[in-house]
Amino acid sequence: MTTGGTDPAPGPRPDRLPWREAWRVYLHPRIAAMGCLGFAAGLPFLLVFSTLSAWLTEAGVSRTAIGLFSWVGITYSIKVLWSPVVDRLELPLLHRLLGRRRSWILLAQLTIAGGLAGMAFTDPATELWRLAAFAVLVAFGSATQDVAIDAWRIEAAPPERQAAMAATYVFGYRLALLAGGAGALHIATFTSWTGVYLAMAGLMGVGLLAVLASREPNSRPAGDPVFLESRVQDFMMRNAHLPRSVKSIAGWFIGAVVCPFVDFFSRNGALALVILAFIGLYRVTDITMGVMANPFYLDLGFTKAQIANVSGIYGVLMTILGGVLGGVAVPRWGVMPVLLGGSILAAVTNLLFAVLALLGPEVWMLVVTISADNLAGGVAISAFIAYLSGLTNTAYTATQYALFSSLMTLPGKVIGGAAGAVVDAFGYPLFFVYSCLIGLPAMGLVVYLMKKAPVTDPP
Repeated sequence: MTTGGTDPAPGPRPDRLPWREAWRVYLHPRIAAMGCLGFAAGLPFLLVFSTLSAWLTEAGVSRTAIGLFSWVGITYSIKVLWSPVVDRLELPLLHRLLGRRRSWILLAQLTIAGGLAGMAFTDPATELWRLAAFAVLVAFGSATQDVAIDAWRIEAAPPERQAAMAATYVFGYRLALLAGGAGALHIATFTSWTGVYLAMAGLMGVGLLAVLASREPNSRPAGDPVFLESRVQDFMMRNAHLPRSVKSIAGWFIGAVVCPFVDFFSRNGALALVILAFIGLYRVTDITMGVMANPFYLDLGFTKAQIANVSGIYGVLMTILGGVLGGVAVPRWGVMPVLLGGSILAAVTNLLFAVLALLGPEVWMLVVTISADNLAGGVAISAFIAYLSGLTNTAYTATQYALFSSLMTLPGKVIGGAAGAVVDAFGYPLFFVYSCLIGLPAMGLVVYLMKKAPVTDPP
């Protein structure tokens, strides 16, 4: 396994894999398991967001209360806070049976299923606070599952398979979004919301079976982390006079929280801040555009059915296809060239939305725009996940990846908050030009990192 160390200068390019060999990567058993785990990761997401909002609306809950429920999503943005616990704490009994990663995934899945069942038997009209508590429990279990699954994925496959792992994860995740979104709404048309959420709790069994059928990865920490862990021993020796309980807590904190960040900065040196800036900026253009996508479709005159069919179902299929193509492209060309291509395509395809805004509600142009945008997004995200995976050290997989995955959406969310103001001031065509231009810094950083630190190219 890679520890994500950086090289001072680019080395020789690896030989390109033949196309047949590049596609064979999807035949590995752990990549199949990754699809099931991706499904388990994606299933809870809409059930505590848009699908829950539909239920609350039908129950007559006020718009103000429905808006406050969106705060449940903060859980996903702060998962880095408890990722060191997932990284280091061995769960009683489950650890001996399943290992560190699978035990945490299983516990998180049971938490999600229990929370969904609790939501199913709660009446939002009379027990809104109880429903909110169960929704937070589901979101907490889901965010914890994300941390553990990311760690399993990185440790279960070598660098050359990470893009394929990411693509399969995206495939499962997107299928789960269809089940938890459109699927849940269809089920709700002929049964109660209790039945919907019980069915979704049952679907978490897909992830449970994947955990039980897969094997625990072998994590092999490199020499540098071992050296860093000596900081814990040094602390113990210098503070021998402290009570044993205090030393144990402080030592655990240094090893689980401090060392992962020290490790990242010590390995990457001056490039560490550049890498973090790149992580934060890579998806800014996608996230900013996505904030105004549905309002744009509706304002332009598309019907809800057209939006659901083209942007929803068809768009998901295009994203999956893009992810698969990205999973093939990375082992053939290397992750950095694919990242550069993905950043360019993600920005340029936003200009198609500007063209659509000028043409009006033309379904054929919507199909063209969604095809290009979602294909580009699928390629970019599979390569990006592979890149982030290569940055992590297997001694601190969960903590470091949780840091990266939290950072990769934060700037986009902040900048995206002004998207509506830009539309109000300049209109949709110029907004999409603006969302294209803010992708330029990411392109420049990819080129810079390609010259300085091609850290995740396959060996």
